[in-house]
Amino acid sequence: MSEWRECKLKDICVKITDGSHNSPPTTIHGYPMASVKDMEYNRINLDTCRKISEDDYIELVKNDCKPILNDVLIAKDGSYLKHVFDVTKEENVVLLSSIAIIRPDILQILPKYLKYIFLNPSFRDTVEANYVTGAVIPRIVLKDFKEIDILLPPLPEQRAIASVLSSLDDKIDLLHRQNKTLEAMAETLFRQWFVEEADEGWEIKKLSELVVFEKGKKPYETFEIEDDGLVPQILIESFDSGKYMFSRPEETVIAGEKDILVVMDGASSGRVEIGYHGIIGSTIGLFRPTSIFPFPLFLYSFLKLNEKYIRENTTGSAIPHADKALILDLEVQYSRRERVKQFEAFAQDLFKKKKSNREQIRTLEKLRDTLLPKLMSGEVRVIV
Repeated sequence: MSEWRECKLKDICVKITDGSHNSPPTTIHGYPMASVKDMEYNRINLDTCRKISEDDYIELVKNDCKPILNDVLIAKDGSYLKHVFDVTKEENVVLLSSIAIIRPDILQILPKYLKYIFLNPSFRDTVEANYVTGAVIPRIVLKDFKEIDILLPPLPEQRAIASVLSSLDDKIDLLHRQNKTLEAMAETLFRQWFVEEADEGWEIKKLSELVVFEKGKKPYETFEIEDDGLVPQILIESFDSGKYMFSRPEETVIAGEKDILVVMDGASSGRVEIGYHGIIGSTIGLFRPTSIFPFPLFLYSFLKLNEKYIRENTTGSAIPHADKALILDLEVQYSRRERVKQFEAFAQDLFKKKKSNREQIRTLEKLRDTLLPKLMSGEVRVIV
């Protein structure tokens, strides 16, 4: 490893900054402005971004708040480093300050290699111990962060290491995209059958009449390794990465795969998921279908269709909170039960495939996360 060298992050980057510290007014139409809540696996979800005017967009582009090709974006505020990805396609989107823009000097370091530096657990531990401030909303302090030490191999070895890890990430990304497609198929059918073909004579119920709500509880202890007597703890990160912690089940709230989960607190407030079994913590709410309307995928699709509305109507300035009363007050409209049962059967096939994809994602991520620290430290070398 004699050819590897130590350097500061600032010495191998041409820019280390974040997005806008001013938030322009929201418009109905316009250009997307992303915050950390709009970050997903390897991309920004442009559909969840709020819109700003063309004039405000142009001004923020001038202020260098627009990511460009080969930038590395990291979640800076809240769940810092939860999302890290390199920009492989430029989009007309500007960023708020909760996302940091790291622009590598590509003559010294490859963008993908820099991404994997940020994803290395030892790097994350160093950041948490030395470069994070804030009790309510933790955030990376960029003026200090740029001083962090980096161990850097020559470009050919960077390329080889990034290639090994990217081959796994590409497969993971493909599975994520497949799941997005499966979700879209279910949403399209739901919208057609129960929105576009809705009739005045259909039955209308408040969601509160069809589900039982329960807020999760923080477990007393958590463990990183699965063991006898422990149950998986569903984290917000579990929805994207398949990563779990483990806890004892006593005095906890345990969700089943047919329970609908909604993130109630934090940057992801309002996010709707289904198909998970395990303990839910205090930031997640459980909506369990009652025996009088046992159609979880129908209700999930209904809430998913209303997800944007729920997220746009969160409360709290520093930490967003999903409004439980607003969610339970939503009106569910449906035709005869036979049509609901038909939808449920169709959706079950889609979500069975989605579950299989999630299990594959988890297996691939375990392999990648085992290899990553060994490759990044030089413990395992790649033949160049």
